Amino acid sequence: MTFRPRIVELEPGKPFAWLSETREHDAGRQFVRSCSAHRRAIRTVAGQDARMANDKTVLVTGATGKQGGAVARRLLERGHRVRAMTRKPDSDGARELGKLGATIVVGDLDDAKSVGTALAGAWGVWAVQNSWEAGVEKEEEQGKRIAKLAREQGVQHYVYSSVGSAHRKTGIPHFDNKARVEDTVRALKFPSYVILRPVYFMENLLAPWSLQGDKLMAALQPTTKLQMIAVEDIGQLGALAFDKAAEMNGKEIDFAGDAITMPEAAAILSEVMGKPITFQQQPIDAVRAQSEDTAIMLEWFDKVGYNADIEGVQRQYGVKFLRLRDWARKNVKR
Repeated sequence: MTFRPRIVELEPGKPFAWLSETREHDAGRQFVRSCSAHRRAIRTVAGQDARMANDKTVLVTGATGKQGGAVARRLLERGHRVRAMTRKPDSDGARELGKLGATIVVGDLDDAKSVGTALAGAWGVWAVQNSWEAGVEKEEEQGKRIAKLAREQGVQHYVYSSVGSAHRKTGIPHFDNKARVEDTVRALKFPSYVILRPVYFMENLLAPWSLQGDKLMAALQPTTKLQMIAVEDIGQLGALAFDKAAEMNGKEIDFAGDAITMPEAAAILSEVMGKPITFQQQPIDAVRAQSEDTAIMLEWFDKVGYNADIEGVQRQYGVKFLRLRDWARKNVKR
């Protein structure tokens, strides 16, 4: 009588043994039984790295925000232990993550003590700050503070969410401050780190300052191709940076899912929403009156722009990002 071959993991993190049993192989069967205490499950080799990462706690900052929330949800879907840091533990976002299995911890990026407490015992960190909320100077302080505290606490894998082209000396205040945070992350010499640089969020097209009635408003030239990314795809690549920590160690990745002009974006929104949406170019001076930082960014979009390798990143890391039309069909209501 012949038994079917099977894959058995002898010890976590060790190579798999391929055992072919026959009635005469009593010794082999005894050996398999003796290893049962070490066996977690019968798995394919392809899933081994992800399983090993799942045994380690990841602290996600900004967990109730767009980026942090997307990363936390994707990590939880993949079986990671997630510690979600927020200033608002009673918020709907925090409650949702708690129901999904995250441990909610109270932490404020301006409060070193609370951040240190949240970091205790964490293997990995997803670090993101919000310049629109904190301001350029404070965001930089927050980014450097948590990176230094994480290194002091012995964090092994640090993933910093920066912004597309931060390293290119753009002259945009809320890009350049992130470049200086990147410098700090590199200088701290974590055992392992990844810097991710997402571009313009597709979700911004639906913001009140952008979509106003039947007009898509932006202070951009109608011919400017703007690279964009869906927030859920930040979650996708962010989670991968923990699943494949060893493979992605030291990588600095600009990434986008599409490159679209504002008239093209308006046409897609028209199609999905079932009503005419037209692009209306705003005067840049009107934007500058509200925010010099934003005006500088928009002028840079027109003159230079992001340069993520849209297809190359997806091929290299085996991911598939949403194009704008697919994102709109999935997220925009009629």
